[in-house]
Amino acid sequence: QVQLVESGGGTVQAGGSLRLSCTASGRTFIWYTMGWFRRAPGKEREFVAAIRPGALGISYADSVKGRCTIARPTVANTLLQMNSLKPEDTAVYYCAVMTKTGTTVTNSLGYDYWGQGTQVTVSS
Repeated sequence: QVQLVESGGGTVQAGGSLRLSCTASGRTFIWYTMGWFRRAPGKEREFVAAIRPGALGISYADSVKGRCTIARPTVANTLLQMNSLKPEDTAVYYCAVMTKTGTTVTNSLGYDYWGQGTQVTVSS
């Protein structure tokens, strides 16, 4: 059984920073993409960022490009550093794992495992 646990959410003022962490357990993830999605109030879940093991590829949503950095310090751990946060970044952030290739990393339907989410609130 695969388990994903997110941490690092909280409340910050606009312009502040947060670092989200996700740790996976239960299986090896050497070749699996790990990604971050978010769901804001009244909106659909949207892609934020994704990273493959090693240095094979990193993707960011246009809405966070230049403000966020995703990292993969271990095969089963991913970090999302978010800077210059805006009120519109307020959402529940979810970590997810994609186990198959051939599906775009921006599509949530391509991910097999999900964490419970961590709340990020950015005040104006």
